[in-house]
Amino acid sequence: MHSLCFAYVADHVRPKRRAAAFALLSGVSAAGFVSGTLTARFLAASSTFQVAAAVATATALYLGVFLPDSGGVSCTDGDEACDPLLQASSSSTSSSASSSDEELSPRLPPHKAGLPSLSDMFTFLTGSLAMSGAATITFFCSLGERGLETALMYYLKAQFGYSKDEFADLLLIVAAAGMLSQLTVMPILAPILGEEILLIVGLLGGCTQVFLYGIAWSYWVPYLSAAFVILSAFVNPSIRANVSKNVASNEQGIAQGCISGISSFGSILGPLIFTPLTAWALSETGPFNFKGFSILCAGIFTVIAFIISLRMRGAQSSACKKSIVQQEQA
Repeated sequence: MHSLCFAYVADHVRPKRRAAAFALLSGVSAAGFVSGTLTARFLAASSTFQVAAAVATATALYLGVFLPDSGGVSCTDGDEACDPLLQASSSSTSSSASSSDEELSPRLPPHKAGLPSLSDMFTFLTGSLAMSGAATITFFCSLGERGLETALMYYLKAQFGYSKDEFADLLLIVAAAGMLSQLTVMPILAPILGEEILLIVGLLGGCTQVFLYGIAWSYWVPYLSAAFVILSAFVNPSIRANVSKNVASNEQGIAQGCISGISSFGSILGPLIFTPLTAWALSETGPFNFKGFSILCAGIFTVIAFIISLRMRGAQSSACKKSIVQQEQA
């Protein structure tokens, strides 16, 4: 569902504005999470699922009535029809989108009967530096985030005696901070800095957040760590925008789906790795008394993603300079 939402937005927003648009979309999603969590506190347990089902039904009806199909044609930077956000595609949009698609990579093999094979999808993911870098960063980020979520509640309970209600309050603070960042801060910074810089800043904020959790020395430090979500919330929309700019208009859904699939794979591996690691770090029979060890291990994966983002940024800058030199020589 989220992959198709990102693809739909990509079809109606210029590439230079997609980072801000994806941030708004992610912020609205976070706002739904916060609103749903708060609403559930005032509902009886028996009616919670009924309300959720009613909201989901209303969403499906809104989708069918008010959102026209984009037709698989993305806006380009030269399209005046891309403002406002939702507007029917015109013939000029189609022609300019088709010409710009020829310059983009990766591309799937020519259409054939049936779904693309695994080898086709692997070629698609490794067909360009932007796509392969985004896939690698997504995997390590997801692995680190799921590792942090797996260990955090048990770590805070063992280290500072947090109750489940205090942990729930901390999660709400994290979600609210991410929501405000994606709805207000990132749409302002994205046109100025670009998604590559915001990705680096977000990963740096994520590293700081995780390591502060791991070395927390007082009861209030986890709340300080939660404030860095304002920066780490940049990561997912920046990755999505970077991927969207580097694939053709008819591959937006496939590209976003690949990123979601890789993120899900990291989410599966995270608990499998960090559940026994957390139990070992918190046990009294461990080789050392450091309860935040598993959280620091989760932070290592975020650091790896940060290093990859720096190298990807440098490689893209070098490729851009080389292209400019070749154009001047020609």
